[in-house]
Amino acid sequence: MRIGIFTDTYPPYINGVSTSVYMLKKALEKKGHKVFVVTINNENLHYKFDENNTVIRIPGLPVGIYDYRVSNIYPIRALNIIRKWNLDVIHSHTEFSVGTFARIISRQFNIPLVHTYHTMYEDYTHYITKGYFDKSSKKIVEYLTLFYCDKTANELIVPTKKTYDLFKEKYEVDKNIYIIPTGIEIERFYIENIEKEKVEKLRKELSLNKDSFNVIFVGRLAKEKNVDLLLKCHKNIVAKNKNINLLIVGDGPDMEEYKATVNRLGISNNVIFTGKVPWNDIPLYYHLASLFATASTTETQGLTVIEAMAAGVAPICIDDESFRNTVVDGLNGRIFKKATGYEKIVLELYDDRKKLAQLQKQARINAETHSAKYYGESVLDVYKHAIENKKNDNYGVIGKLVDKIKSKEN
Repeated sequence: MRIGIFTDTYPPYINGVSTSVYMLKKALEKKGHKVFVVTINNENLHYKFDENNTVIRIPGLPVGIYDYRVSNIYPIRALNIIRKWNLDVIHSHTEFSVGTFARIISRQFNIPLVHTYHTMYEDYTHYITKGYFDKSSKKIVEYLTLFYCDKTANELIVPTKKTYDLFKEKYEVDKNIYIIPTGIEIERFYIENIEKEKVEKLRKELSLNKDSFNVIFVGRLAKEKNVDLLLKCHKNIVAKNKNINLLIVGDGPDMEEYKATVNRLGISNNVIFTGKVPWNDIPLYYHLASLFATASTTETQGLTVIEAMAAGVAPICIDDESFRNTVVDGLNGRIFKKATGYEKIVLELYDDRKKLAQLQKQARINAETHSAKYYGESVLDVYKHAIENKKNDNYGVIGKLVDKIKSKEN
């Protein structure tokens, strides 16, 4: 099968979608399929062609939100190459510029389109509105989400039941929706695949004692990740046990604000900010920790939880539906409802190393169900279904746009 993946983010740019797409590509290639990628060049305003022209990076303009960029929705230079790929199916992983291009290509060449919805956009509107017109902006997001995920896609994939319920119950989408948890290359986090010397070198660089008990958070430092809850809780944790550190791995728009919070709380000796970390080095950081923590309620799945589990690090997650299918409270991790519950769990597991070891062991075992291989096989089934049921539907606005482009070409 010849598969075209369209995404706004792709390595070396690091985030959950980027990791998901990269793992899917590798898993599909291991099954013998030919995979092509269309993405955005995050470095400059030039086209870039990688891996024997199987990866096209389209010039993109920064939008002022993190490092995200948007591109031309109909880049002719890329189109001329994609035309030669003879794709059997297109899989889009974005609702924006590259995603719109995917939909145009799908219509123009009559290729079935599968779409994966990764992000709960209603939780991110504050970056655009700055707190103003919140209700109206969320209605716009709802309209655009429905347009891209319902009107233009042949098949829709979501990572969790939380997202499934959003489409079925709130948006009332009447189409097939497949729940396929995103897979990761879990093997790269296994302790047997980690160079211990590199971990010890990193430990020294971060001035961590070998006997210190470390809780780790990995992710974007932004409002929706609720990192401030972890920081405020850590003040109470440190007041009872000064040997417990919080290691915050990642960068984001609120980093300086969080650093100021740490100073104000007087816990700078027990909180370490690593800043942005290279993708290849991420597994090393997990192996510095005993516990992983997240208080985010805006995830569609939470891939960092699975990464931590694969590394044998027990996760502590806020009670949110996005984590419930992964973390079973008391079996492979812990779930908390309130800040005081989180504090209690951390302190209890520090004292009860036997229970901690049991959680860590089970976390590693359960991480195997989120392998890239299983993910790839599940997505392939959706591709086959999309191809078998290919339809020449009227794509509304997209169709009219393509017809206009075609008329200009002729």
